[in-house]
Amino acid sequence: MVCNSCGAQNNDGAAFCAICGTPFTQQPGGQPFNGQQQFNNQQQFYGQQPYGQPVYAQPMRSYSFQERNIVMAVVLSLITFGIYGIYWFIKLTDETNELSGDPNATSGGVAFLLTLVTLGIYGIYWYYKRGQCIDQYYASRGFMQTSNAVLYLVLGLVFGIAAYCLMQNELNKAVTGQ
Repeated sequence: MVCNSCGAQNNDGAAFCAICGTPFTQQPGGQPFNGQQQFNNQQQFYGQQPYGQPVYAQPMRSYSFQERNIVMAVVLSLITFGIYGIYWFIKLTDETNELSGDPNATSGGVAFLLTLVTLGIYGIYWYYKRGQCIDQYYASRGFMQTSNAVLYLVLGLVFGIAAYCLMQNELNKAVTGQ
């Protein structure tokens, strides 16, 4: 069954869309929902998109965070002697948690405090965990599984700001729908 609101595929006989929560009782116009989506008086089945529109594995989701200029973030981190880097760390944590959809994940402020208390040991784990969050996002979108966790861990140990930049790039892609 295909949702008329967001285009997501759902189990036949479902009462509500698993993605957006729209009820499946009737299509616009009062006809019972039959698993097909109407578009410009033509039948359109799940997986088909009108000409010129991008095809997504799942419908686009809006996030509460916005695209961040990576170069500006690096420059601000250098100019402020790392103070902006702390803010960026906290925002990266919160935004990757939102991206992965994990409501019980450690918040950015707590992650920063744990990194301070453990003298940076938690920060090593943090790089790995952020990669897992991004991997989880791509898996939920239906993309091939990657291993960003190991990449971010190695980059974090060698050159941490590069891992920040790659994470921010992934977040920017999620916001713009790429």
